[in-house]
Amino acid sequence: MLSKPEIYCVSVVFAILCIATVGDPDILTDFVFPDNTTIDSNYFTFTEMRQLVGGEYPTTFGVLKASMNEFPALVGQSVSYAVLEFPAGSINPVHTHPRASELMFLVSGNLQVGFVDTSNTLFKQSLEIGDIFVFPKGLVHFQYNNDTKQPALVISTFGSANAGTQLIPASVFNTSIFEGILDASFHAKRATIRKIEDGLKA
Repeated sequence: MLSKPEIYCVSVVFAILCIATVGDPDILTDFVFPDNTTIDSNYFTFTEMRQLVGGEYPTTFGVLKASMNEFPALVGQSVSYAVLEFPAGSINPVHTHPRASELMFLVSGNLQVGFVDTSNTLFKQSLEIGDIFVFPKGLVHFQYNNDTKQPALVISTFGSANAGTQLIPASVFNTSIFEGILDASFHAKRATIRKIEDGLKA
């Protein structure tokens, strides 16, 4: 049996280990770069967002990302970026970012946002220009432009160079999970599950 001081020490060590593993791993150099790559200011510059300046809104919801996949200079930097464009009436479906929290800044338009915590409580908000909203790491969330005439534009930052995005509908219904499990999980008939699956494939 461990004594109270021993339990305390074990608890502290465990807490430190948990804290050390909650984000992107720390790097041991100023930055990370691929072998045989010339490093100059261009390596640290991402120009793909230029297409947004003076551009037209897309006809469907769209995201332009600057994560480590698109911008390799972000490897090891524990940060990434995205611009989300919401035409009138568009939605960013329920999803999670398993490796990062998201800090969203509404640049134009209006937006309905929300997330669900692990006690199944919904936290929702109507955002106006200049508002900032945070989606905690790993929690299911959504955004919706319910304005039927005006688009909305959002800038999001993430606490990881590779936040990941897991779309809940696709993850559940398009991954060959046995339909009997889905029937039982959603208390739904097989025909209903297949209708949802077919709709997502269309």
